[in-house]
Amino acid sequence: MMGERHPVVVGVDGSVAALGAVSWAAEEARRRGAPLRLVYAFELPFRYPPGVVEQDSLRDALRREKDGYLEAARAQALQTAPDLGIEAVTVDGTAVEVLVRESETAAVVVVATRGHGGFTGLLLGSTSVGLAGRAHCPVVVVRGASDGGPVVVGVDGTPVGEAAIAFAFEQAAALGTDLVAVHSWTDPALANALAAGYLAVDFGLLEEQATVVLAERLAGWQEKYPQVRVTRQLVRDHPTRALLHYADRARLVVVGSRGRGGFAGLVLGSTSQHLMHHAACPVAVVRTEAPHGGAGVAPG
Repeated sequence: MMGERHPVVVGVDGSVAALGAVSWAAEEARRRGAPLRLVYAFELPFRYPPGVVEQDSLRDALRREKDGYLEAARAQALQTAPDLGIEAVTVDGTAVEVLVRESETAAVVVVATRGHGGFTGLLLGSTSVGLAGRAHCPVVVVRGASDGGPVVVGVDGTPVGEAAIAFAFEQAAALGTDLVAVHSWTDPALANALAAGYLAVDFGLLEEQATVVLAERLAGWQEKYPQVRVTRQLVRDHPTRALLHYADRARLVVVGSRGRGGFAGLVLGSTSQHLMHHAACPVAVVRTEAPHGGAGVAPG
């Protein structure tokens, strides 16, 4: 591993989408003063089983192909950050297995939303759950433009989401941009169901409580990052719609990997997958256990 700083790791597969992820990762590495690690996951295709084609010849051909992918990725990274320290490696294994192992020593793992080769379908279905749920550092899914706008963070109102808030503040400070903290405190569908059942619910009180919770979750971080201007948004809507609304004008959306309240099941359910597939900007997924990604420790 290059240097003493934890590298920014990016998955490479030769696709145009992956080159966009490389650009994002190179800029992130430049800001951190960290090396960039380009990783190609090498696995023989299932459609060419032993006996159908000569395995050694196939492996050699695929390895020559990956060399071209890595060189293109290196050129893309240097175009973004000319003085960046870069390491390019090929690792045997599936995309998720490889990147989960890489995340053990990475500051951030960066992937594209779609691609081909070693990272085909990386963020489709159960594969995305495996990576986001098992990574040891924040995972950034690059999709859409990210040139301007604030960092948006989903706040679920529990200590579990602390790592996501920490990462969001860190990113906003590094980018010199604002932070928008979004807390979805009730779902209109739930409110309608309660009303139809003639249950007495004091929504004014619920909103007041949500205001206090949001302030408590942000207080320490605002003190640690006084240069970051924070806008608090209490949203009476489904978390998916709330975050997608703010993602339209965001530079990055940050969410925790698990939680309850307004963001229950954000990564392991349909909400996270919808966000990954439809957000107009990159999406960062941060697990509670983020030992070296710059998040996860409450401010003192």
